[in-house]
Amino acid sequence: MRLHGLPPNQHTFNFLFSACTSLSSPSLGQMLHTHFMKSGFEPDLFGATALLDMYAKVGTLDLARQLFDEMPVRGVPTWNAMMAGCARFGHMEGALELFRLMPSRNVVSWTTMISGYSQNKHILPACANHGALEIGKRVEAYARRNGFFKNLYVSNAVLEMYAKCGKVDAAWRVFNEIGSLRNLCSWNSMIMGLAIHGQCCKALELYDQMLGERTSPDDVTFVRLLLACTHGGMKLMRSYKASMPMKPDSVIWGTLLGACSFHGNVELAEIAAESLFVLEPWNPGNYVILSNINASAGKWDGVAKLRKVMKGSRITKSAGHSFIEEGGQLHKFIVEDRSHPKSHEIFALLHGVYEMIKLNRSAFECYLDLYFCN
Repeated sequence: MRLHGLPPNQHTFNFLFSACTSLSSPSLGQMLHTHFMKSGFEPDLFGATALLDMYAKVGTLDLARQLFDEMPVRGVPTWNAMMAGCARFGHMEGALELFRLMPSRNVVSWTTMISGYSQNKHILPACANHGALEIGKRVEAYARRNGFFKNLYVSNAVLEMYAKCGKVDAAWRVFNEIGSLRNLCSWNSMIMGLAIHGQCCKALELYDQMLGERTSPDDVTFVRLLLACTHGGMKLMRSYKASMPMKPDSVIWGTLLGACSFHGNVELAEIAAESLFVLEPWNPGNYVILSNINASAGKWDGVAKLRKVMKGSRITKSAGHSFIEEGGQLHKFIVEDRSHPKSHEIFALLHGVYEMIKLNRSAFECYLDLYFCN
């Protein structure tokens, strides 16, 4: 457009901000933002929201929040965009605070919260997800009261929440209510809820029912089926593996290996690991997980065999490391590592700390005060 001598206007930039969001390119987005400001444009509510949404979706939440705080007027979509950005990157407390401060909410606001909780909560017993359940119940009540529950996105969000939190009966109720409107997401959520809460036979029956209703599975479906198979055994796994329309990749096998680690299923773990050794021969983590599964089951011959294979293939486990941010710079440390340019000073300080702790606490605190004052 510029090569043809056509100058961009404000609407051009609004569309470009959306494009940067799809490309997940924060640097390109910042360049466009700078160009937008240098062109003398003042963002309207729509443009400012599009820009904020871009920053929020690519993970630059500090810039998104700065824009949000500087906006003289905010619409519901603006609040939703900021809240969704917090939820997407695990800042659920910030998302909930925004949710509480919103002057008005729509169905997107509520479903943003429930989806955020669903994404950021681990699959744990229902008591550990009490906060998420309360949000889920409020979303359902609000959606029903305002006629939004027929929206498949909303009902699927509620279904997934109940399934993950262990409220299988409530999930069934929502699943059956969706009825003929069910899509693949609905089936996957219900299969997952059954699989992770020990109802493997029902999960597999539901999968067969899904096929009978001519809904095609995807890789997410099979990850959840494999979770069910960790309870059901190797015969089931082989049977459902054969019905996969796609060849299982490292993500699917890795998920199965992780599930086997949790449930202590050595036989299935060995099958998953063997496939991973072919797909990811360079990844020591798969060997370590299988070794730990064997060790937990008391199969020390299996542990020794894996160590021998790793040694023969020159596969080594990467040393664990820690990161510390100081003064805007990230420092990496490994146990007994002396490669850091200030390692001499660091070890001297640690030695001093150790000696002071041995003496008494007050001397230790005095030492720290003197060190950091200098």
